[in-house]
Amino acid sequence: MASPVASWKATGWMLGYYLLSLLLYRVLPATEVYGTKLRESGRPLKYRFNEPVLIQWAGLAFSSTVVQLAACAVGTYIYGADFAVWTFIDSNYLQLLTASLVLAYAISAFVYIKSFSVKPGNKDLRELSRGGHTGNVIYDFYIGRELNPRVTLPFFGEIDLKAWLEMRPGLTGWALLDLAFVAKQYRNYGFLSNSILFITAVQIYYVLEGQYAETALLGMMDITTDGLGFMLTFGDIAWVPFLYSTQCRYLSIHPVHLSSAGIAAVGVAFAIGFFIFRSANNQKALFRQSPDDPRVGRMSYIQTRRGTRLLTSGWWGMARHINYFGDWLQASPFTLPTGIAGYVMLPAGSAVANASAGGFAMADGREVRQEGARGWGMVYTYLYALYFAMLLIHREGRDDAACGEKYGEDWERYKKQVKWRILPGVY
Repeated sequence: MASPVASWKATGWMLGYYLLSLLLYRVLPATEVYGTKLRESGRPLKYRFNEPVLIQWAGLAFSSTVVQLAACAVGTYIYGADFAVWTFIDSNYLQLLTASLVLAYAISAFVYIKSFSVKPGNKDLRELSRGGHTGNVIYDFYIGRELNPRVTLPFFGEIDLKAWLEMRPGLTGWALLDLAFVAKQYRNYGFLSNSILFITAVQIYYVLEGQYAETALLGMMDITTDGLGFMLTFGDIAWVPFLYSTQCRYLSIHPVHLSSAGIAAVGVAFAIGFFIFRSANNQKALFRQSPDDPRVGRMSYIQTRRGTRLLTSGWWGMARHINYFGDWLQASPFTLPTGIAGYVMLPAGSAVANASAGGFAMADGREVRQEGARGWGMVYTYLYALYFAMLLIHREGRDDAACGEKYGEDWERYKKQVKWRILPGVY
């Protein structure tokens, strides 16, 4: 397998990266926590997370990423922008993407075939997802038949594939790709633009903050409702790292320098989005765990027939998924610093205007200009923001249907009190 888009070398290093992630999963200090109760058995599964002395309740994925970033920091300190990890990623970008796609198909096929061994009432707490065994092969392969497929490997022990893929190789890979493009910009131009530094900083913070709060994953729809199929597998290990890093990839070729006001604007947008997202989620978690806490004790709610409570005030009185708006808003600065994107790379030997020389010069094959491409690149650099909005709207719809089935008339009563879905006054 040797072509411009695939190579055994890139595939081998990609597999080595996954092996390293498994090794860190096994050797770093860890504790076990219980997830939500399963629908059929009424019993919870155990999940492996770490609990370091100095960073209590930090996710095991967080520690794993910190170890990898620290190792790369040492390599960069010694070798600079020519550190082998950064140059390899840049030189083998398409080959690594291909390897991730092949791996996504392989994992999806494995869990799909394995799901047919799930038997009702089994002692291993294996269940099928409610919407993943329709009998339509293509749909079930895509959406995922088994809810929480697990494998047991020598030395590594039992691994929950869905939780592991969700929080580890893809998210960490996103951070590593960003840093590889930062190094590439420095190799190309000898400087780093404030736009690429800002995007890299907020994206790595986004990754680490999510991994730090890894236990919150156990209450997410991805874990409690969706099966593991191609949709989640492809999203976790191919879509997330390679799409979400496109802004840094673009800026590594065409640097954008933002004004102080521009940096402040995108920084404020990120901060407000993060505040809404984290405050809303924390408020809900506190209400569930300690409903009598003074911070939430006086908030209004609906008592459901299931014995649970649905908040109708605070953040959750504004919209049924106000946290989704916060999540989208904090992610919007990932795209905004690319500006009115688009560039062309002039081929070597072509004549280009040279204002300083008062005539023309010959391009050396590295000349980058916007010219007629200005604006077209936004299809590429702003795709993330559009896709993420569509994802959250679709997820809210699925959650609404699931809650309607779960709570029945209580959910309809709740929707009459909290009318807006995601953004008050808009949607």
